[in-house]
Amino acid sequence: MTAFQRATVQGDTRTLPGHYYTSAGILQQEMQRIFYQQWLCVGREEQISEPGDYFLVTIGQESIIVLRDRAGQPRAFFNVCRHRGTRLCTQEQGHFTGPIQCPYHAWTYGLDGQLTAARLMQEVLDFDKRDYPLYPAALASWEGFLFLNLAPEPEPFHEAFAPLIDKFTAWGIPELRVARRIEYDVQANWKLIFENYSECYHCPLVHPALDRLSHSQSGRNDLIEGPFLGGYMTMNRPGTSLTTTGQRLRAPISTLPEAEFDRVYYYTIFPSLLFSPHSDCVMAHRILPQSCDRTRIVCEWLFTPEAMAQPGFDPSDVVDFWDLTNRQDWKVSELTQLGVNSRAYTPGPLAHQEGLIDAFDRHYLRLMGH
Repeated sequence: MTAFQRATVQGDTRTLPGHYYTSAGILQQEMQRIFYQQWLCVGREEQISEPGDYFLVTIGQESIIVLRDRAGQPRAFFNVCRHRGTRLCTQEQGHFTGPIQCPYHAWTYGLDGQLTAARLMQEVLDFDKRDYPLYPAALASWEGFLFLNLAPEPEPFHEAFAPLIDKFTAWGIPELRVARRIEYDVQANWKLIFENYSECYHCPLVHPALDRLSHSQSGRNDLIEGPFLGGYMTMNRPGTSLTTTGQRLRAPISTLPEAEFDRVYYYTIFPSLLFSPHSDCVMAHRILPQSCDRTRIVCEWLFTPEAMAQPGFDPSDVVDFWDLTNRQDWKVSELTQLGVNSRAYTPGPLAHQEGLIDAFDRHYLRLMGH
């Protein structure tokens, strides 16, 4: 097990050149080499709690149907009819009461993806419905989160996520439920979002309320290289929490050891998830680039069913605190996006507190082949 340690940089470590944040050509490379090849967090299993439930995911030019089949198995299929390529579904989420039917020529598919009806195609020589199932996409579940991989032969999920598989068992995250969701449209490159989340060098200036509760230099990291990076920060006073009042209004998750009560964890899960287990809830940001200078962020706050069942349950003390903190981060990320567009921008040196940015950039550049 890796010991927790302070972030550091080695030697003259600098930020990425500006074109990595501003070039549409770089984004096209990222889609091909990263977002169409890596495991991406696309939602929670609770979004498809019943057989027939589905939602759509857009990744670059691809639309994917994520559903739960009649046997209760989560599945994912490209949203493309095998006849002439028509998009099958247009509603962002819903429920299939019957099969999936193409709106163009009524080719019909079961929720297992098999073609069950193709009108008049029995007249075509050698046509066999078994040859034309929907194209599947790899789907995996981890801690109740659904991960999608569009690669033709993806790395097995249990191998790719080996460092994380059992890391957060004590939080009982598969049983947690989303109490609140906020979507953000941020005018900044997706990497700036990851890099901002990876350091608290900026916290005393940008997040004074956060720094009063959890000191910016309390961070210690156990994952310091590769696709998963991060660790914990500590509360300044025992028994407090990251809320608008600084008080912890709910009991810690019952399965957590007491040593975790005054820690908040922050991990980047490349390339699509910012993951933050607290003592009484979990916060997760799903990240997906929309253009080289625009990022869609879906932030969700998860609590135990027991906490949510309490009379008067209201997560606003947590959500409002983090919504303010998020918006502070998005503002400085947008200012950075404006700055890296300048002809005057050159890569700047990183402080030791920004050591995880250095690790993020190294992993990113390896995948890009740069």
